[in-house]
Amino acid sequence: MLKNYLTIGLRNLLRNKGYSFINIGGLALGMSVAMLIGLWVHDELTFNHYHKDYDKIGQLMKSGIDPDGTPWAGGTSLQYPLIDVLRTQYGSNFKYLVEALQPYPVIISRDDKQFAANGQYMAKDAPHMLTLEMVWGTRDGLKEPASVMLSESVARKLFGNGDPIGQSVMINSTIAVTVTGVYRDIPLNSRFHELEFIAPFVLAETNFTWLKGQDWKNHFLHIYFERADGKTMEEVAAAVVPSVRKAIADVDGLEELRGQQPSVRVLPMNDWHLRSSFSWPNYGRPDGGPMRMVWLVGIIGGFVLVLACINFMNLSTARSERRAREVGIRKSMGSFRRQLIAQFFAESYLVVILAFSCSLLITSLSLPWFNQLSAKDVSLPWGYAPFWLAITIFIFLTGLLAGSYPALYLSSFNPVKTLKGTFRSGRLASVPRQLLVVLQFTVSVALIISTVVVYRQIMFAKDRPVGYTPQGLLLIQKKTGDFYGKTDAIRAELKKTGFVEELSESAGKIMSVWSNNDGFTWTGKDPSIQENFGTLGVSSEFGSTMKWQFIAGRDFSPDIASDSSALVINEAAARFMGMDHAVEEVVSWKNENWRMNKDFHIIGVIKDMMMGSPYASVQPTVYLLRDNLHWMNIRLKPNVSASVALPAIGSVFRAVIPSAPFEYEFADDAYAGKFAGEERIASLASVFATLAVVISCLGLFGLASFVAEQRTKEIGIRKVIGATVLNLWRMLSMNFVLLVLISSVIAVPITWYGLSSWLVQYQYRVDLSPWVFLLSVGGAVMLTLCTVSYQAIRAARMSPAKSLKTE
Repeated sequence: MLKNYLTIGLRNLLRNKGYSFINIGGLALGMSVAMLIGLWVHDELTFNHYHKDYDKIGQLMKSGIDPDGTPWAGGTSLQYPLIDVLRTQYGSNFKYLVEALQPYPVIISRDDKQFAANGQYMAKDAPHMLTLEMVWGTRDGLKEPASVMLSESVARKLFGNGDPIGQSVMINSTIAVTVTGVYRDIPLNSRFHELEFIAPFVLAETNFTWLKGQDWKNHFLHIYFERADGKTMEEVAAAVVPSVRKAIADVDGLEELRGQQPSVRVLPMNDWHLRSSFSWPNYGRPDGGPMRMVWLVGIIGGFVLVLACINFMNLSTARSERRAREVGIRKSMGSFRRQLIAQFFAESYLVVILAFSCSLLITSLSLPWFNQLSAKDVSLPWGYAPFWLAITIFIFLTGLLAGSYPALYLSSFNPVKTLKGTFRSGRLASVPRQLLVVLQFTVSVALIISTVVVYRQIMFAKDRPVGYTPQGLLLIQKKTGDFYGKTDAIRAELKKTGFVEELSESAGKIMSVWSNNDGFTWTGKDPSIQENFGTLGVSSEFGSTMKWQFIAGRDFSPDIASDSSALVINEAAARFMGMDHAVEEVVSWKNENWRMNKDFHIIGVIKDMMMGSPYASVQPTVYLLRDNLHWMNIRLKPNVSASVALPAIGSVFRAVIPSAPFEYEFADDAYAGKFAGEERIASLASVFATLAVVISCLGLFGLASFVAEQRTKEIGIRKVIGATVLNLWRMLSMNFVLLVLISSVIAVPITWYGLSSWLVQYQYRVDLSPWVFLLSVGGAVMLTLCTVSYQAIRAARMSPAKSLKTE
């Protein structure tokens, strides 16, 4: 019997190739979208699960309570003495307790091979805690003080396919270490995926003099842990947090320095990716933003799949009249309704299985593009049993959902009425289909509006003045000690090439605020305010290299000795300090981190430079002259081609600093990277919106086909009594336009509320203009007219003799 059902179903599909193509193609498209989104959501929810004991691992974060009682959560940089307190007094709570320095790049070299690699100095238990998969050596490799563990890709660059254990390499040309382990590259969906080397923390303590003598007032240490067996995260937090707060509070002067009650909070590894954001006004607890995005994307995927199933229902019922007599004949020949239901469900599952097969092909071909678009590395898990279980459930539910309405509807036809030609489906029979179309276009209109607003927000921030000229500006990080003391020689050689206008130095990358500090006082300062100024040390050529724009005063000059006690400030700082005429005002700065206690005079005020998030207000920032800076900024001459200049610049660096590879980035590319996250959201939203609209238009096409088929004789009669094609087109199209307008009325307020909640996270944001909603609704109406016009005009142009004849 099943074979008979499938044979009949296959014949029906082959007999109506155009209908079958639309039906199977639309369903396959919806399944592919749902599958891609499902892979993305699974990747997000399993972030960090590469590490075997991820549910036992945590990290300590700064937290505290302001004097007014407001809780706050800060970054992950903690005080150096804290690790000894935890290890000696609370060690029973931890299986592993790992201190680490912030990840940063170094130059790893062997003989004539040298590569830049990102990694961390970590305690010896780090490989055990992270359950690294070892290729060579063991996880005990960091027990030797002068050792290093390399990722597999870095080891291959240095040693090829040979065994590197016991081989010597150099870190930054100054630290000799022995390779004691090679671990497989950590996957992309891990916090540690960029960990290309791990060196022992004791090696940093031995070689970095700045580590010695650090006290409770300096924050730079990262602390990870794996809880002890039998302990919960809550128990660890309950034991550690109050005690740490007490230990910190006992330090003389810390309370006065911070004006807060500093402490720590425990953040489990499960929350590092999706629940680690503590934006205002949710300081003290995660704001849930990333997790909300995962749920939102998952819901969109579900909606797209539902839209595809709706299309299948509409296209099936659109052809019900043509199969009405088939049902009547079958029933008159003795078929039971359950057999008819089985027949239509068999056809439904045949379509679903064919659509699913096509969706697997579409998904496989789309994965490289999808991974690039979403910055992921997902793949179809062919050998993963839960995947096939999910697929089986997926096919069953989709076939049931997509085939239930046609099966139950078609099998209910009265055989006498269908054979006599008097079958009527009733005035309310079209209501379910109309409701489904309203649902389709509610989702589609909402996605269209959201895509437009997201792109407007991105372009609004991109068009924001940056306060300097990023074009033609190269940024080079000093990754080894060989860079220092050679700036003048490099500048002289670069200018000889004829391609370089200026070279300067800065303490940090110009795209970010490198350091935030307090301790500033000035005339008229309100004692109750707590200042937090961005602070950037620069060389005297920095302003001319950046081409920053002065509102008042002058730039630093190497010929003026007093500029060593001078400040250039931005507009935001001048406003914060309440200075209408800031030039020559005196600012005192006392800060132990910078070993600073002196008076500065302001020599210039510049337009705000975009150094932080382009969506946030510019932070009050001060610039001062410093030595031993970590970044070089090179300004190319105007109209000089980078492809011509870069080889010459690279030759200079290789000649002056042969121990380090010439690595650089363009400032405009680095600035564009600030928009990467939002642009990915916009790109995904535009793709989903386009596919949702396409699928919804297929649904309209199916419904238009159904209506035209139902009203064929009515159209013939109207033509006989004088109706024109335009009259008939308007009659058939306006009903669909009304459905889309109803959808828009539902979608607009929902989308307005959702987008308002999304935009509130940005201080610098676009307004929700009414024209965006009107334009999106107008576009949906135009798409509706274009979709239904084919069927409407085709029906209106049919010969009355053909439409009125007895079948």
